[in-house]
Amino acid sequence: MSLTGLFLCTFLVVHLVGNLQLFKHDQGLAFNTYSHFMGTNPIIRTIEWGLVLGFGFHIYEAFALSRRNRAARGAQGYVSNHSEQNSEWTSRNMGILGSIILIFLIVHLYNFFWRARFGGLPKVGGNDIETQDLDNLYLAVVDSFHVWWYVLLYVAAQISLGYHLWHGFRSGFQTLGLNHRKYTPLIKYVGYAFAVVVSAAFASMPLYFYLFTNDQGDLKAAIASPILHAVASAF
Repeated sequence: MSLTGLFLCTFLVVHLVGNLQLFKHDQGLAFNTYSHFMGTNPIIRTIEWGLVLGFGFHIYEAFALSRRNRAARGAQGYVSNHSEQNSEWTSRNMGILGSIILIFLIVHLYNFFWRARFGGLPKVGGNDIETQDLDNLYLAVVDSFHVWWYVLLYVAAQISLGYHLWHGFRSGFQTLGLNHRKYTPLIKYVGYAFAVVVSAAFASMPLYFYLFTNDQGDLKAAIASPILHAVASAF
């Protein structure tokens, strides 16, 4: 489980870097170009299968570990073991956190990945020959990020992801036997920083579009004008 978890951490970094293209004010050009590359490059498409297997195996290992832990606790469960005194909240609730992430993942994959790979997205259009035939995944993202319940689900999933990484990053290295008096504390704090930065960055995306942009992804006039005025004043 530790290997698949750490592998999925690398995926999160790559996915985050790509999704940060959403913040460019270019009508989605950078993000649509990025998503087109990810969807058509044969190397990336091959890696996707490894990613699917990684997710599947990680989920299977999580369920198997939960069953083993439940059997080991016996009928009295946490009452007799007093695990709340001997373990962190995150470690005791990894199954719940993972389940929330799984529910979000199913909705997220259908909403974006399935539509991007198997149709259902409008084309960018326009006069630019290089981009007019690209799928406009950016517009699908903007539409989704203006649906209040999806924004809530997305943010809740990122909070769960943050707690999941808070425990999982450190324990993944420990499971692999990478314990060292000097470096283990460093790994611990790197894991904490990784959990906070990654989850906060992902959560900022739906919040930004829901609160500050219109249905085309442009900044609302009431927000854009003060920002532009401040930038102009700086020069």
